[in-house]
Amino acid sequence: MRDDSAHSAGHDASRAMYRWRAFSYDLQLAPYEFIRRHAVERLQLQPGQSVLDLGCGTGMSLELLQQAVGPEGRVIGVDESPEMIALARSRVSRAGWTNVELICAAVEDAPLPDAADAAFFHLVHDILQSPQAVAHVLRHLKPGARLVATGLKWTAPWLAPWNALVGLFAAQSITNFDRLAVPWQPLLDHGAELQVETVLMGTLYVASGMVPPARPSRGHQTH
Repeated sequence: MRDDSAHSAGHDASRAMYRWRAFSYDLQLAPYEFIRRHAVERLQLQPGQSVLDLGCGTGMSLELLQQAVGPEGRVIGVDESPEMIALARSRVSRAGWTNVELICAAVEDAPLPDAADAAFFHLVHDILQSPQAVAHVLRHLKPGARLVATGLKWTAPWLAPWNALVGLFAAQSITNFDRLAVPWQPLLDHGAELQVETVLMGTLYVASGMVPPARPSRGHQTH
């Protein structure tokens, strides 16, 4: 059973956290731009495709995603922070992108398009650990759609100083420390096929792969 009070409290805490981070967010994440670029490459987007940018923040990934799908493609960014999404809207307006749509809502409540080609979970641990959010996103993806998730993770126990840094940075960006050792596990639980790469002594990961392909109908037989 869903605990609505805990669920609501988690969203309140997340919005409060990003309210004060919004205007310094781009500067804080600038050193990790190489992870973003590598992750977008792992999406293997093609011109004309549609991609969901979950927890899009100030829109730092939008340019790369928009370039990848081209003018005939579609980018849908979702973020529940009004302050963050306002900055993302300004970014879209300045760039003049007409195929980028932004939605200010919790991911599990967002009106997502049906049959998107890919989903991008970049540095959004809280979203990945929300069963409602993950299930909602996966219901709106095509069979075989591409998935990429990135973020912080605990590294080996004997690398205590590195884990201390993970804890420090995580405390500034997430409210749910569940599964910080294997943050991508919720996607695996839904049958996703993923390859996981790690950098910076195992403290950052990029998990890339796809949702299960469509299964043939039992009623259809080949003779």
